[in-house]
Amino acid sequence: MAKIVGLSGSLRKASLNTALLHAAAKLLPAGTTLEIADLHSVPLYDGDVEAAGVPAGVAALKALVTGADALLIATPEYNHSTPGVLKNALDWMSRPPQDPPVFTRRPIAILGASPGAFGTARSQPVLLPVLRALQARVFSDAPPFYLSTAHQAFGADGQLLDATQRERLAAFLKAFIAFAAGD
Repeated sequence: MAKIVGLSGSLRKASLNTALLHAAAKLLPAGTTLEIADLHSVPLYDGDVEAAGVPAGVAALKALVTGADALLIATPEYNHSTPGVLKNALDWMSRPPQDPPVFTRRPIAILGASPGAFGTARSQPVLLPVLRALQARVFSDAPPFYLSTAHQAFGADGQLLDATQRERLAAFLKAFIAFAAGD
């Protein structure tokens, strides 16, 4: 396994989920990279826009994910669900239907960070029916990774402060990489 693309479901500059992806990148085994995609240039899905041509930001995102070995999704939790910006990106990448599929058999893992006490325990399962409908290979071989009180979890260097959380994240990533490689 060589390349993972990370999608953060938050557009904020100081996003806890983007920080979680950066922390994950530092914990990957040698030979594996994580490139974090930017969703700022993905417009709200509109069939009229699609009919006029797939926007450049969407085409670039699709190419990035298609060129990767796996996808790592970091979702916040908004009102017990996943944010619209993330679902919108997934919807765009599944369009138009005649394009080669982006998600079919693609290994995908979900994790998330939230300032709340439950982490993203309620938002992560919301993505499962969507990913299954897209025929992705959803990673479930390890305990889920929910980072609670995430607003206190990162140091100035972006690293997770708690050694136990770093170990949990490293174990989650190692198991995901093995799953993605088919081991």
